[in-house]
Amino acid sequence: MSFQTEPSFQHGQPARTAVLLCNLGTPDEPTAPALRRYLAEFLGDHRVVEIPLPVWWLILHGIILRTRPAKSARKYASIWLPEGSPLKVWTAKQATLLRGHLGERGHHVTVRYAMRYGNPSMASELDKLKAEGHTRILILPAYPQYSATTTASVFDAVYTWAARVRRIPELRFVNNYHDDPGYIEALARRITKYWQDHGRPDRLVMSFHGVPERTLHLGDPYHCECHKTARLLAQRLGLSKDQYQLTFQSRFGKAKWLQPYTEPTLVSLAQAGVKRVDVVCPGFTGDCLETLEEIAMEAREAFLHAGGKEFNYIPCLNDSPGWIAALATLAERHLSGWPTQVKHDEAAAGSRALALALGAKQ
Repeated sequence: MSFQTEPSFQHGQPARTAVLLCNLGTPDEPTAPALRRYLAEFLGDHRVVEIPLPVWWLILHGIILRTRPAKSARKYASIWLPEGSPLKVWTAKQATLLRGHLGERGHHVTVRYAMRYGNPSMASELDKLKAEGHTRILILPAYPQYSATTTASVFDAVYTWAARVRRIPELRFVNNYHDDPGYIEALARRITKYWQDHGRPDRLVMSFHGVPERTLHLGDPYHCECHKTARLLAQRLGLSKDQYQLTFQSRFGKAKWLQPYTEPTLVSLAQAGVKRVDVVCPGFTGDCLETLEEIAMEAREAFLHAGGKEFNYIPCLNDSPGWIAALATLAERHLSGWPTQVKHDEAAAGSRALALALGAKQ
């Protein structure tokens, strides 16, 4: 393996620190060709699909990439925003607001975002940070619960990039924050505010992204961390065990995945006489296809068709102030020991950046 060509080392170069907020990814546009490129990269990751490569390559390129892109493109088109993919829009806003919050707290750090699949790629953003002289980089995945299919894949991308670099920056990684008090509080505030405006449901359904059940038996902590998040959130909301339900969505293929499955659970609740359900997706920090189309559209239709009377989807944390503050505290904790403190005038600049970002949000 050959190394990338890099500028000559400059003695006395000041250290710079960055935070790279990493999310799953999104196609560049809601079209079949764009979905084909995106799905080939996403489903081609051995962390995502653990079928032996020769067999999976034939299935992926011989069947899936011939049939699924057009169907997926229609789904993306149904939730696409004027600014682009919702996931990309929210992740970009989170990175901007995070930089402002850290600046307000006196930290001089660069904050960027990258996608594990699609654009902006992790490698391209890491290249930029390195070229700009950043010598310390905190990798912050947008996944509160650790899974080899998501968090570990982000780390893989960083390691692959680092293998091509001669002078590797000092790297730190955030593994999980499923039980972080700030994260739980931000979720609780989001839900409580929704209930203040719309009343309370008969049942709150907490839907997490699903993974194959075999990952649990192979040692992946994801299942346990989802349950802990749900338990802590229910306690914070004052819910009894019969007032909420944890489920897993986005099943793919014929293998057994973590259960109970979201849509069948919603159908069962409707058939059992539950009139109103509210659904929240705590594992997603920004709204995306899996929340806006799969839950807010498909799951809603399934519940109402089965006899339910009212279905409400509670939006993700997105750019809610409580979440951005919690994200800043999380980043600040993992930046500990790195010299990021700035002078008063630089901190004031960070405050102005935050104010501008909040103004743009309005």
